[in-house]
Amino acid sequence: MDWIYLSFAGLFEIGWAIGLKYTEGFTRLVPTVLTVAAMLLSLALLGLALKTLPVGTAYAVWTGIGAVGTAALGIYLFGEPATAARLASIGLIVAGIVGLKIVT
Repeated sequence: MDWIYLSFAGLFEIGWAIGLKYTEGFTRLVPTVLTVAAMLLSLALLGLALKTLPVGTAYAVWTGIGAVGTAALGIYLFGEPATAARLASIGLIVAGIVGLKIVT
């Protein structure tokens, strides 16, 4: 169950990171409320996962999921560059997440 909590925490991290773009500096009410809610859910789920997972592993996986998802959505939603070097770097983060899951 701890890895499920951590996975959802990472997904909500993606949500709030992308949501920040839509708040326009916290000047738009609905995106701001949704972003703050995603932040709170992400942290709460991370806290639940930390009951049983090592903090270093959980934090690295949480930020990794957030980084990979946010980078991918940045490419898809905002037309950010999808260079070979950027995609390879994202792949390395994914490899690190998988590696941490295997050894934990």
